[in-house]
Amino acid sequence: MTPASTDLPAPLKALVGRADDALARVLPGEQLPPAELHRAMRYAVLGGGKRLRPLFVYAAGHALGCDGPILDAPACAVEIIHAYSLVHDDLPAMDDDALRRGRPTCHIVFGEAMAILAGDALQALAFDILASAPGDDDPRQRIAMLRALGAACGAEGMAGGQAFDLAAVGRKLSLDELERMHAYKTGALIRASVRLGALAAGCRDDAMLDRLDRYAHAVGLAFQVRDDILDVEGESAVIGKTAGKDAAADKPTFPSILGLDASRERLTALVDEALDAVGPLGERGEWLAELARYSARRGH
Repeated sequence: MTPASTDLPAPLKALVGRADDALARVLPGEQLPPAELHRAMRYAVLGGGKRLRPLFVYAAGHALGCDGPILDAPACAVEIIHAYSLVHDDLPAMDDDALRRGRPTCHIVFGEAMAILAGDALQALAFDILASAPGDDDPRQRIAMLRALGAACGAEGMAGGQAFDLAAVGRKLSLDELERMHAYKTGALIRASVRLGALAAGCRDDAMLDRLDRYAHAVGLAFQVRDDILDVEGESAVIGKTAGKDAAADKPTFPSILGLDASRERLTALVDEALDAVGPLGERGEWLAELARYSARRGH
């Protein structure tokens, strides 16, 4: 169980273990050729992490009455996409980080070329898992899931967010520009995680999907605001990555634009937005509500 899971209620703690077990099953074995590539892939995915994106899949499915193994494939797919994005973001050509989840980053251990290949292979694997997993026999539902994941990865998702991030170094951004950047870079995969959980549960209600998307948009921004606050206040040994790196690189952050106190107020407002969106789900939506609260209080 990852350290982050100790801050979660018991049902969600159990789902962290479920996600870890599912990921270990779907990743290629370390001894299968090309072994070095497979070791790099497993290192990138299985070396800890909060498993928040799989938890959003499970929580959204639960909110709509589904808790079965049908949720495991989308849970694995979003976490593998997340891992691939971290491998590439940590490269010297991007964020140039040597520490991730309290360990040396993938390119430090395996070299830059193998880290690039591991990221490429992980992205492909995520779509293969989602396309081939058992589930709804309606091909439109499967296509909708693949499109949701694809959109989260592309120019209007993580890749676009990283492009905004690279262009923003040394610039003064407005709050709207900063929120757009993070809605792409961090929020897009969180929104996809929630949507995939709902689609896997068989949801075809556009109004419900819109409500869940509003929730996920707010939580995605809340997660980033908290990340930026931790970059100012946290310690590298606790947060598992290099503290203060954004300020040192002259990157725009919520505290650099708003200040710490206003960033905390923005964080509270975003959590309130998320809770309001899932309030009508009642008790079934409590896992989603708890994840929104956790995003704001987490220590790493």
